[in-house]
Amino acid sequence: MNETPEMAAGGGPIAGRGPALTGSQVGSMTYVFLVTMVAALGGLLFGYDTGVINGAIGPLKAHFSLNPRQEGWAMGCALLGCAIGAAGAGALSDRFGRKKVLVLSAILFFVSAVGTAVPQTIGTFIFYRILGGLGVGAASITSPMYIAELSPARVRGRMVSVNQFAIVSGFLVVYFVNYFIALQGDAAWNEQAGWRWMFGSEALPALALLVLSFVVPESPRWLTKQGRASKALDILTRVNGRERAQVELGEIQETLRHETGALGQLLQPGMKIVLVIGIVLAVLQQVTGINVFLYFGTEIFKKMGSETNAALLQNIVVGVVNLSFTVIAIWTVDWLGRKPLMMIGSTGMGICLLAMGLAAYAQTTGMWMLLFILGYIACFALSVGPVTWVILSEIFPTRIRGRAMALATVCLWVANYLVSQTFPMMDADPWLVNTFHRGFPFWLYGAFCAVLLVFLCVLVPETKGKTLEEIERHWTTQ
Repeated sequence: MNETPEMAAGGGPIAGRGPALTGSQVGSMTYVFLVTMVAALGGLLFGYDTGVINGAIGPLKAHFSLNPRQEGWAMGCALLGCAIGAAGAGALSDRFGRKKVLVLSAILFFVSAVGTAVPQTIGTFIFYRILGGLGVGAASITSPMYIAELSPARVRGRMVSVNQFAIVSGFLVVYFVNYFIALQGDAAWNEQAGWRWMFGSEALPALALLVLSFVVPESPRWLTKQGRASKALDILTRVNGRERAQVELGEIQETLRHETGALGQLLQPGMKIVLVIGIVLAVLQQVTGINVFLYFGTEIFKKMGSETNAALLQNIVVGVVNLSFTVIAIWTVDWLGRKPLMMIGSTGMGICLLAMGLAAYAQTTGMWMLLFILGYIACFALSVGPVTWVILSEIFPTRIRGRAMALATVCLWVANYLVSQTFPMMDADPWLVNTFHRGFPFWLYGAFCAVLLVFLCVLVPETKGKTLEEIERHWTTQ
């Protein structure tokens, strides 16, 4: 059964435009949504684990007497773990399945949460942060890939964007948690114990993911690749209805017959551009500066004149804006499309970063700088944040999707690490501070926004409304 216009739009039957579709024809969106929510817990822990450092870095820095380079390493060490985790998870998910890697991620999150709450030395802390980074890296590719492979084409962008919603929800939740923990004592208490509770609080959502990962199904596309077509058909039937499930299973099997299963497939004629698009988009998502605000927001607001508690509250405002505009992205990505949202967002981000740099150069802080930051966060959440993950989860061939997406995601985490490591150094460099009054990093990230906009215009195609098999055929026919 071909998709009707109503299905392609992602909605139900529309009055005056044809008969209602039966449940056996369209499957269960409730089932898709519930499975997506479980997988998206990996995204929530992604945000929680990487965002907890925002409120904890100040007390942690004071407790261990860290210099700017050590501060950057305490922040960035987890991101190197993310790169390693993403690299390994790609091969593991292709070999053992997406579901098992989610379980592994949950275990790593839990162990890291406990380990970072009790260290007596900075070396021990860094070890457990890297361990948590392994979990984040694994979840960062497995959750969106799993959701994309399970979701119907008509709502795939929306469902994958739910994972980004979960990521920013993780940031917002941990901002609240950090704020309320900080209120339990004075600065001395937070330097001794508060930051430990901040890191340890991650154990609860990690345990939830570990338990719930056992009740979700495996990816039907991975099952088909393993020769378990009947099981895959059962899952596809629950997702799409029996008629569409049979058609889609046939398309998956046909596509798999033409795949080699080797990463060298991406170097074949017509496919090289896929690898370029994936890696460049992943890197540009990071070097446009988002995690400077998500990781160092509290310290940035302090330098703008805010007290610690006020800075933590401003972080919560950032989290609310991030979450709110991610919701808009979820409801528009399958309507406006991936490319228009990305172009709108990258333009807005660049304008806001330019304004931030000018405000910093003029030594204007307070409300204006906060508004520019919130505008930047809104533009990122509307576009580059969620849509990059949507595109990465769509464009690679099924047999090697895990490993190919892992390669792009490794590049993403390395770029994230470089930004996180270098920002404290640029922000403390005497020459840069005296010359640009802390405006240089914002202008640098703004320049990368311009690069992203040009790249989108020239090389990135639109993928909305297409099945994963149709997207793959697009590349092979170029």
